[in-house]
Amino acid sequence: MSGKQDTWPPQPADAPRVPSIPMSDANLGKDGEPTIGNLVKDASANVSTLLRAEVALAKAELVKEAKKAGAGTGLIVGAAVLLLYASLFFFVFLGFLLDLWLPTWAAFGIVFLILLVVSIVAIIIGYVLFRKLRKPEKTIESLSEISSVVPGREKSPTGGVAHPQIPPANDPMSR
Repeated sequence: MSGKQDTWPPQPADAPRVPSIPMSDANLGKDGEPTIGNLVKDASANVSTLLRAEVALAKAELVKEAKKAGAGTGLIVGAAVLLLYASLFFFVFLGFLLDLWLPTWAAFGIVFLILLVVSIVAIIIGYVLFRKLRKPEKTIESLSEISSVVPGREKSPTGGVAHPQIPPANDPMSR
């Protein structure tokens, strides 16, 4: 016996060679358990597949919902344009209605003043609402805490963020 045979029990020399199917899993270690490297490889492949599937699902759902939102937005914009035209006719109607009791110039002057006062009040209310806006303090605070969680993100003496893999340069001429 030369020790280079791969069949057991020994076959006669003139026996035909038949490819064999391995009886053990190639991903298992000596003790029959999967190796850590294979477990990590399988886990990363599964996570990658799962993330791709989730992104594809979200994309499909968002495209469907975006089409609905686009149709709804188009209808609302169309209705708003019609409402704008209707308001023009309402104010003309109001001017002619006041024209029954007042001179024409006074009736339309009153309608103009009503529109002017309503516009100025809306501008003032909008300005006050914008003045009440505050910066997102909780978000800013949580973002500033990232540097304490992520390794290698310490502030460098120059004011930027230190890069963890690049060592400081040595001047070869200073020796």
